[in-house]
Order: sequence, then structure tokens, then C-alpha cells
Amino acid sequence: MTLDQTKQAQRRQGMAARRALDPETRRAADAAICSRIAALPVWQKAGRVLGYAAFGGEPDLADLLQDPGRPGRKIAWPVCGPACSLTAAVPAAENGWEAGAYGILAPVLDRAEILPPETLDLVLVPCTAFDAECRRVGMGKGYYDRYLPRCTGAAVYGIAYEVQRVEAAAAGPLDVRLDGVVTERGIYRWK
Repeated sequence: MTLDQTKQAQRRQGMAARRALDPETRRAADAAICSRIAALPVWQKAGRVLGYAAFGGEPDLADLLQDPGRPGRKIAWPVCGPACSLTAAVPAAENGWEAGAYGILAPVLDRAEILPPETLDLVLVPCTAFDAECRRVGMGKGYYDRYLPRCTGAAVYGIAYEVQRVEAAAAGPLDVRLDGVVTERGIYRWK
């Protein structure tokens, strides 16, 4: 199989595995993932975080991200734009949300505070598949792989369920390796 074919197979397998989790298992896993993130020193120190809104069976971090956890912390959410661009936006307090690209909940850009990528401290990235070496397979459009190299001061952690782990993620030269991957069972690190 080619790299692209392997990525497609891993993407399908990972998405099916996360969707197959029963609601009780998913809730417990989401709570464990949120607890692991909250215990990370980088989370505790981070002033600017890019999270995500769960979609398609992704781990749901809403309980963690809806409460900044400390004064002054800004939580931004990704907004998908033209040419597979990504923008980190902090939603306005009133009427700050809309259905964005692919039907994913996103901040309304013209009412949001935009956080430049180089100012972020922590980026939490959903995965469709990952391996113990912190390589990830995403949804296939390359939004994060284009964005992450610009996050020069940020720690970057993938977020996934353990059932999405593969022996070797199909990563090419443009796929950005993560600093770590957080699952309900633990944290994988390669640095």
C-alpha cells in the first residue's frame, strides 16, 4: 500500500474505533483525558491554549476547556478557513459561536479575539490514529500540519482514545510530530 492508502485505512479504522465506544465508556474516557491534561505542567502554566470542539466521535474536552482554570487564561478554538487555513479564535461572550466548516462548532471570527499561532502556549490536536512515537493521522486536509509549524512557542499534544493507537502511524515528511499524545490510559511522549 502507498502512504496515502495506509493513511486512509488508519483514518477509517481509528474513526470507526472511536465511534464504536459505548456512551458510558466514552464519558469515562473523556473525564480521564481531561484529568490527564489538567495535570500536565504545560497546561497549568499555559496562558493561551488552542483546544477544539469534539466532532465525529473525537474525545470531548468541553468540561476542561469551558472553564479556563485560572485567571487570565485564554482558550481559543480552531476556525477552518480558505486553502485549509486555521485560525485560533477566542469566542465573544455573546453570540460568539456558529456552525463552521464541516458543521463543527466554531467562534464567529468577526466577533472573536484572534490569537496569533506564535503566541500560543499549548495546542490540543484531535487525532484519527496515532502511534507511541507521537505521530498522528488527522482527517486528511492538512489544516493542523500547515498551522503547527507556526506555533513556535507551543507544546503540541494529540488527543485520542487508546483504541485509535496503531503500531506505526502513516506519517509523511509534511506531517508534524507531536510533543505527546494524551489518552484515557496515559500520556505518550517522544521528547
